[in-house]
Amino acid sequence: MGSMDRSKRRNRLWKKALLHFALCFVVGFFTGFAPPSTATFFSGGPAERRPVRSIGILPAAPGDVVERVVEPGVAVNRSMVEIPRSVPAATGGNGDVGDDPPPDMEGAGAPGPQAPSRRLLIIVTTTRSNDRFQGAFLRRLAHTLRLVPPPLLWIVVQAHAEAPATAAMLRTTGVMYRHLTFRENITDPAAEAHHQRNVALSHVEYHRLTGIVHFAGASNVYDLRFFDEIREIEVFGTWPVAVVSENRKRVVVDGPICHSSKVEGWILKDLSNDRRLLVTSSDVSSRPPNINISGFAFNSSILWDPERWGRPTSLPDTSQDSIRFVYEIILEDETKLKGIPADCSKIMVWHLYMPRVIPLPFHYQNPR
Repeated sequence: MGSMDRSKRRNRLWKKALLHFALCFVVGFFTGFAPPSTATFFSGGPAERRPVRSIGILPAAPGDVVERVVEPGVAVNRSMVEIPRSVPAATGGNGDVGDDPPPDMEGAGAPGPQAPSRRLLIIVTTTRSNDRFQGAFLRRLAHTLRLVPPPLLWIVVQAHAEAPATAAMLRTTGVMYRHLTFRENITDPAAEAHHQRNVALSHVEYHRLTGIVHFAGASNVYDLRFFDEIREIEVFGTWPVAVVSENRKRVVVDGPICHSSKVEGWILKDLSNDRRLLVTSSDVSSRPPNINISGFAFNSSILWDPERWGRPTSLPDTSQDSIRFVYEIILEDETKLKGIPADCSKIMVWHLYMPRVIPLPFHYQNPR
């Protein structure tokens, strides 16, 4: 009996060993036919394999500043301090708004139609020299422009000596921008602003930046719906502007009187004593004495393709005074003006009149 029990135990051990060997062989055999997978115990299923289309690297900090200076006598290719933008916008064929060379005049045709909601907004802001509030106003305007749906390009023009501090601020705004500078020493504030506008328009013309141009003062306040409205402009657009002066305690409305987007007259009314804005026939003039610089916008292609908009000839000095050229086109044919909004009944732009504040020199006094 003892020998039979020992033989049965040996048979059981061999059977267990053969069974384990067979199971391991079957598992290993079928595992070899299974496709490779990146699935883990923490994933709900096999990981999907998708082709890699592109690999992008976000820079930790903007690149070096590229600086070019306006040379005297250069009429078109204005110089600039151009800082790499902080957000992209699809304004060109490759989605870049870099400092590319101008297109060939022979090969450049008329730009095709573009959806109004996707038109590029070109916001031009001039600056004042030695204004200690300038940085605060620019930053506040940047916060407003950051809320506007793209595409939008902010062009800031400034004297060369004051550019570095503004350039550092513009890098942090999150708005696509171009920072242009000039070296001319201009003492008259009005002449300086006029020159800065020409610098900006020359840059727009040279690089064929197609969009709607608007001159936004650093101290302007906007209703965000305003930017949607001016994207609907085909040639020229205009609207009433409220000029607010805290020191003088005045509110002046300057702009058009419209009927169904058609300009029928112009007003310049002081609301300091009459806040109801009751417009009488005596308040309306047929032609504006002077259009507020923040009260109009225009299609930028008028600068290099005036024939497209029904103007066969241009002024002899348009290359030197582009803003004057735009003013004359507006005043010579008011039928091309589109009132914004439809009946010009809403104030969507407020211009805060701020006196020029020059920083006082700091004198150190040794305490005794």
